[in-house]
Amino acid sequence: MDLFDDPPPDTTQTPLAPGAALLHGFAREEAGALLQAVETVLTQAPLRHMQTPGGYTMSVAMSSCGKLGWVSDASGYRYAACDPLTGQPWPTMPACLLHLAQRAAAQAGYADFMPDACLINQYVPGAKLSLHQDKDEKDLRAPIVSLSLGLPAVFLFGTPSRKDRPQRWRLVHGDVVVWGGPSRLAYHGVAALADGDHALLGRRRLNLTFRQVARSIYIK
Repeated sequence: MDLFDDPPPDTTQTPLAPGAALLHGFAREEAGALLQAVETVLTQAPLRHMQTPGGYTMSVAMSSCGKLGWVSDASGYRYAACDPLTGQPWPTMPACLLHLAQRAAAQAGYADFMPDACLINQYVPGAKLSLHQDKDEKDLRAPIVSLSLGLPAVFLFGTPSRKDRPQRWRLVHGDVVVWGGPSRLAYHGVAALADGDHALLGRRRLNLTFRQVARSIYIK
């Protein structure tokens, strides 16, 4: 099989760590509809390369939808109700994206997931995301749900300790990773994207990360 050929749909589940799972091909069959929804969002809130607080330009282009969106600039990392690029509220999270995130969370053992933010990240060959924790959310009891579309990527998934060497997992079109509980603050990242040509997205990978930012009565 060629490196950039996608395998047949597979809905098996692989544990990555306590509280974390890879759902193989979970969204593959509905990927076309999900991509259409994403493109609608991006016409309202275009992708952009944000600046880190240290002045570094991120190689990943980003946008958001939902009640809150993630932003980064000289003031720091945070969530905001309005898109700083347009001055308008972030686009509403499309129902198909919300339902996908909730079904994936439930499949991994997290019922009643109510994401209020969806980060949309676009990778092109060479783009990467360094190891980090998702800790800007107020409700750390809720999991993170991450959907991969387009080119394959190497996902780095570690532990809550930066000293531990992360595992490397190959993610392909339609895969979903869910992590929470004891792995909620695990360090994770994406290795530099290899070049290729995907049937739907060409030389791109889209990653949608769903978060529950505001505090709630969430109970696992």
